[in-house]
Amino acid sequence: MSSIQDIQNEIIEEFEILGEDKESTIYYIMELGGQLPKFPEEERVDENIIKGCQSKVWLATRENGDKIQYLADSNTDITKGLISLLIRVLSGRTPQEILKADLDFIDKIGMGNIIGSQRSNGLSAMIKQMKLYALAYQAKQNV
Repeated sequence: MSSIQDIQNEIIEEFEILGEDKESTIYYIMELGGQLPKFPEEERVDENIIKGCQSKVWLATRENGDKIQYLADSNTDITKGLISLLIRVLSGRTPQEILKADLDFIDKIGMGNIIGSQRSNGLSAMIKQMKLYALAYQAKQNV
């Protein structure tokens, strides 16, 4: 499996191909969201909604040995695309890897300029929730 940094570098390269074309970039992000696996209906509960997002975003986890698998969905295509990028980078990692991850691809692809301040706040809330889950799993593993 590629490292977190390797996956971030792949994402950066993909977005570099799109150049400064904001419309194509947004379309690509929405396309990525369409590739997320189907979100389990039983996980579509209020406890799994990420607070701080303008759109509804559901985030759930599964344990896979010592690694965390993230599952997510959103009621908007662009937000679904954003969470899919985070899942691509962080899912299938140990809690320690997730907590140490410096998600520099977000700044390097200029995501703030692409999605605006409201969605940037939502993206930060998604990252925070993913790291909180990792922290909870780490605490559980250390018991």
